[in-house]
Amino acid sequence: MYQNIIKGIKPNLEKITEKLKQETAGLRTGQASPAAVENILVECYGNRLTLRQLAAINSNGPRALIIQPWDKSIIKEIEKAIISSGGGFSSAVDGELIRINFPLPSEESRREMVKILHQKLEEARISVRLAREDAWKEIQDQARLGKIREDDKFRGKDELQKTIDDYNGKIKEMGEKKESEIMTV
Repeated sequence: MYQNIIKGIKPNLEKITEKLKQETAGLRTGQASPAAVENILVECYGNRLTLRQLAAINSNGPRALIIQPWDKSIIKEIEKAIISSGGGFSSAVDGELIRINFPLPSEESRREMVKILHQKLEEARISVRLAREDAWKEIQDQARLGKIREDDKFRGKDELQKTIDDYNGKIKEMGEKKESEIMTV
């Protein structure tokens, strides 16, 4: 019975790690990454759409991206959104595409990105802890109702903690990898 409870929280834990992955992908590193600009909102067609919905974003070396809008008539709106995004990129329209250059981040800006990364990691760890507490409460409730034996309750607690440790390990690994990307010049 406790196995079903633990299986039940795994999709939630996967969502937490996936959300962390998406949030940290947008953090600027020393390399140009499409993830750094793909969620910039562009005002066009009477809506606010993300850049990835409007254009192909490709890497052009370690410090540059090329954006090719599918509709060439919105190239000015895309450029305006990139400039106003506050990402610190310089952009230039080159015919039917936009070139974005990523300046080398300063030591101070890299340290600021690491602080933001640590905040996002802590939010993910808190979410994992809350999921663990909910599952443990459910296991205890089932034991109180007599649906789970006492020894199975503690077996469930150990298995639950092992699952939580696995996800915390994934979060830690993601954080270490991203921090090394940010701090590498």
